[in-house]
Amino acid sequence: MDEKLKVYEDKMKKTMSNLDGELGTIRAGRANPNVLNKIMVDYYGTPTPLQQVGNISVPEPRMIQIQPWEKNMLKVIEKAIQVSDLGINPTNDGSMIRLVFPELTEERRKELVKDVKKKGEGAKVAIRNIRRDGNDAFKKLKGTDISEDGIKDLESELQKMTDKYIKEVDKAVEVKSKEVMTV
Repeated sequence: MDEKLKVYEDKMKKTMSNLDGELGTIRAGRANPNVLNKIMVDYYGTPTPLQQVGNISVPEPRMIQIQPWEKNMLKVIEKAIQVSDLGINPTNDGSMIRLVFPELTEERRKELVKDVKKKGEGAKVAIRNIRRDGNDAFKKLKGTDISEDGIKDLESELQKMTDKYIKEVDKAVEVKSKEVMTV
């Protein structure tokens, strides 16, 4: 692959992995530990990702268990979950915290699908902006050692790459939407 195209492909890959991360935090009907990815806890004065202060497991399809490595972290973790936008009240039994995910209503599922599609649209816009930046950069190559045909080839390759990543975004959105709508 041409070095000039590699830069733009890397940016498109980053956009895809960003979208995958965002879609991972949207909760479908079952408990997914990824919903805790953005939650930080105060670990001796340092904001620390929840995954680094305890063991997270999914013993049942709609429950997440958090077993802190230090007992004194129970209250801190509980508070961090309560102030997060997770919308689930943790239960603390003195040794671990349980999060029970309620069954999603049809209305809530539809809202989540809208959110999934919105994130997908955002990723598509980002990919198209990368394409635009690439085309602008290629147009500036006029008058250098690259021929007009060479520039056209670069633009056409960039368009193929854009189409490929837009298809990937559509597929990711479709898979996540199906997952959210599955009862």
